[in-house]
Amino acid sequence: MSVTTQWIEIDSADGKFGAYLAIPHTRKGPGIVLIQEIFGVNEHIRSVAEQYAADGYLVIAPDLFWRSGQRIELAYDEAGWKRAVELMNATDVGQAQKDIELAIDALKAQPGLDGGIASIGYCFGGLLSYHTAANGLVDVAVAYYGGGIQNQLERADEIDVPLLMHFGEEDSHIPLDAVEKIAERFENNDNVEIVVYPEAEHGFNCSHRDSYNQRAAAEAHGNTLIFLGQEL
Repeated sequence: MSVTTQWIEIDSADGKFGAYLAIPHTRKGPGIVLIQEIFGVNEHIRSVAEQYAADGYLVIAPDLFWRSGQRIELAYDEAGWKRAVELMNATDVGQAQKDIELAIDALKAQPGLDGGIASIGYCFGGLLSYHTAANGLVDVAVAYYGGGIQNQLERADEIDVPLLMHFGEEDSHIPLDAVEKIAERFENNDNVEIVVYPEAEHGFNCSHRDSYNQRAAAEAHGNTLIFLGQEL
């Protein structure tokens, strides 16, 4: 049996929202809550969920833009970027965190969950993965090019779980001085690891974007799997 996928519905105080669930062929494994970019749970994020399911994880990717419209998914063109920024600005981070917590609860209810749960987020989702770690909702956390983490370092002391952060050396949205600021704040925290990938732009993990960097994506995925294997 191969990876199986489906959309499920999750109840919240504000209504129902969707989440994309990917289950490995073994039907069991540790869990991952996969946190979207600003482009929604689109084809790319679904493919990432399936990739981690193929790696042996139960993966859930909640639709965090559902209050603006169910299952919004955007392309990486000019119109997509414009709409994505609008949706991000309309999203309350506190509400998004509650939705992520509900998605984690839904993951915990899966009969095949065998082990801890990690959060992995990309871009806006990277920042939310950082908050998820600070909120103590997961056992480990990964943030890919998490925009704005450098402005949320007052939460650094709340990070009590292993945290891996990936950044691109040539990220036009997250300058290296921001990465250095983050690194300085966590230099005495042995639970936090930061990797900077040479010649990598923002969104380097996404094969649907012009900024895709195959080598950086492969190395980051490998580093993430090693990190999860060691810490989860």
